[in-house]
Amino acid sequence: MAALIQPGRRLAIMNSIPPSALVADDDPMILMDACEIVEGAGFKLLEAMTVAQAIAVLERHSADVVLLFTDVQMPGGRDGFSLARETAERWSHIQIVVASGQMTPGPGDLPDGATFIAKPFSARVVHDRLRAVLPDEHQPESLRQ
Repeated sequence: MAALIQPGRRLAIMNSIPPSALVADDDPMILMDACEIVEGAGFKLLEAMTVAQAIAVLERHSADVVLLFTDVQMPGGRDGFSLARETAERWSHIQIVVASGQMTPGPGDLPDGATFIAKPFSARVVHDRLRAVLPDEHQPESLRQ
């Protein structure tokens, strides 16, 4: 059956699969809002409410994930800055966006290439930032429009 698919058609099918994003926030309402915004940009979603959950998700799905969108303040002794740094060290292909309404990053908080968004944020602000930080090949079709 695969032999019937023309090479160009197969590439189009593969490119139609949306990239995955991990959204991490401990507040269920903010997590839901952030997920809606990231999904609205065209990403397939993975969710976590703690740093430990986020690391476990990345250990299972890192090959598919191109974006980590995380809050700073998280329960369990580690924060979103720590998650961002570990993600950058272990999975360098993942772009990182850190968001907070209560603190801003200080020196060394964010890994190289990560970006920060202040809360509250709008879908437009998030989508514009994603367009700026994600390479074209990792942008979902709807984000490129």
